[in-house]
Amino acid sequence: MTAYLRLRDLDKSFGDLHVLDAVSLEVEEGEILALLGPSGSGKTTLLRLLAGFERPDAGSVELGGVDLTPLPPARRRFGMVFQHYALFPHLDVGENVAFGLDSGDLDAAGARQRVAEMLELVDLAGFERRRVSQLSGGQQQRVALARALAPEPRMLLLDEPLSNLDPTLRERTRRQLKEAIRRIGITTVFVTHEQEEAFDLGGRVAVLERGRLHQVGRPEELYLEPATRFVASFVGRSTVLDGHGAEGGRVTIARGAEGATVSWAADGWTPEATGLPVELVVRPEGLALVSPDEPQALPGRVVDRRYAGPLTYYTVALARGDEAEVLSGPDAASEGDQVGVAPRLDELRPWLFRFDGDRVED
Repeated sequence: MTAYLRLRDLDKSFGDLHVLDAVSLEVEEGEILALLGPSGSGKTTLLRLLAGFERPDAGSVELGGVDLTPLPPARRRFGMVFQHYALFPHLDVGENVAFGLDSGDLDAAGARQRVAEMLELVDLAGFERRRVSQLSGGQQQRVALARALAPEPRMLLLDEPLSNLDPTLRERTRRQLKEAIRRIGITTVFVTHEQEEAFDLGGRVAVLERGRLHQVGRPEELYLEPATRFVASFVGRSTVLDGHGAEGGRVTIARGAEGATVSWAADGWTPEATGLPVELVVRPEGLALVSPDEPQALPGRVVDRRYAGPLTYYTVALARGDEAEVLSGPDAASEGDQVGVAPRLDELRPWLFRFDGDRVED
């Protein structure tokens, strides 16, 4: 299947700052793709290159097989919702939504009908005469979405669309946003630094870091099958333990300063890693709290616990000098308890990574 949107080797620098490094991506028609990464990863710059607000130093942006790279924003016909919505306070809701409509395509009656259709789409039917100042943050966000969709764009671009909302309103607005996008079926690319938002809204998620595209995949692929050390540690919670590759698909890990070690099994292990320094990345649900005297346990002390309903996250300061995060029952331990951290054999999903300079190998 031919991709609807194709980014080819996009490269961008601002002076001496290299922001994007040969990023290539493909997006299918009707797909919702999230660009996820920490601050400074290049995700907003990538969105601005898509929109035409910036020009790449190298590479191209293609839509439906047509090269859009030299075209200005207006000729690309993309709808965009900005982080701060950019609504006009002196215009009412209906006038804001109608602002982007081409008066040459619709008469006054047609424009009113189009505005009404867009407001109904975002669950704001009948709000045409409301002032922007009378709306909640979530309502303003949906007005901005209606305005972006009114001209029937070929794609929708969203830049941190929910970042200005409080957590409760953000979750409710996210559901409404997701429903509206799916209802209209428009191809969408949105930027976020919130993993929960990316996993909820994005059919696929592209993970960027320092201008590099590390992995593109469904949320479950990123969590269960991370392609790089960065994805494994950035997506979801994780514990990173240094050790050495050992025979039989295992990793040898120091228990503490006295020289004793434990040997844990590791998915992703390769014979080439035997004897080499490696890092084991383990999810909290892959670890268990046990007695510190257990043979395969790393001894330590509980220094923090975060209650999360039926389960609790425990931070354990290990005797070896680093920390582990363990997901267990709310009564498994208290702060200050001496415990051991060991693999949960029925749940363990660790990933082994070997490093060669700045290059990461699975």
